[in-house]
Amino acid sequence: MNALTSRAEAFCARFGLDLPILLAPMAGACPPSLSAAVVEAGGLGACGALLMQPEAIAAWADQVRAAGEAFQINLWIPDPAPARDRAHEARVREFLGHWGPPVPEEAGDAAPPDFRAQCAALLAAGPPVVSSIMGLYPQDFVARLKDRGIAWFATVSTVAEARAAEAAGADVIVAQGAEAGGHRGSFDAARAEQQLVGLFALLPAVADAVSVPVVATGGIADGRGVAAALALGASAAQVGTGFLRCPEAGIPRAWADALARTAPEDTTVSRVFSGRAGRSLTTDYVRAATAADAPEPAPYPVQRGLTAAMRAAGQKEGDIHRMQAWAGQSAALAKAEPAGKLARRIWEDAQALLG
Repeated sequence: MNALTSRAEAFCARFGLDLPILLAPMAGACPPSLSAAVVEAGGLGACGALLMQPEAIAAWADQVRAAGEAFQINLWIPDPAPARDRAHEARVREFLGHWGPPVPEEAGDAAPPDFRAQCAALLAAGPPVVSSIMGLYPQDFVARLKDRGIAWFATVSTVAEARAAEAAGADVIVAQGAEAGGHRGSFDAARAEQQLVGLFALLPAVADAVSVPVVATGGIADGRGVAAALALGASAAQVGTGFLRCPEAGIPRAWADALARTAPEDTTVSRVFSGRAGRSLTTDYVRAATAADAPEPAPYPVQRGLTAAMRAAGQKEGDIHRMQAWAGQSAALAKAEPAGKLARRIWEDAQALLG
């Protein structure tokens, strides 16, 4: 055992893991079957609970707990209420009507579930780990986590955010590199595209800035990425896109197949699906919606409501160009094999590289 693997071993011992491999909490792409497979392999399962009502959070936890106790449940910290511009939304709706069914005016009124009710559901579910993205939990909720012995993993995208998270009481910092698929974890939504820091630059800077363990995420999908992350100061690695082609993930076939042929440059960070910056496949819709003559996306979550009909139609028809196909820059490394086998192999390959 060397210094790098000993740090990972300490992390595993603290959180009851056999592998320092975490499933990323991906909203809408973390069914219990995927987490259960990762848990049974010795890693940490995950639930991206952004869109889930309290009863759904409870049911998810119950199903995964049958496989083991090692899992996290993640919530977004809510943004302030968006400023609404009905005239601009009408232009966005007209544009989206060329890509899917007509968009009703009220589509932009869709709102996420009540955050406080979700927080109460997390406490009731009692996972060993609760994680955050897009900001920091309120201090009263952090205190209740501490009282119940629940660890808080705070996702950050800059060094300043990492320092703020540690000061707020985070037990672990999850450093999200700009390579990551899905939504950027920026605390300040307006600066998400201006602070696109790659993992190789972000990770050692965060590890030097905080005293708590650091988990690396963003563009990690094989043993090479895990070994590099540990060498740069991480205690564990979190994998998202790398698990999406596993059968347990259950994503649409067109999305899974597209990941296999996606080069790093074939992904784009944009706001065209939800109004929040996120990395997806560069589909025909993404190209059109980011063109100079396209209307600017509405703010989050208005844009998500406006695109819902298009996204649903794309998924129903197997049309990748109208799906919300999130993808990290290492998408082509994702393997279509059982998630448990993949998690174990990633760690075995990393250990071989680390010596």
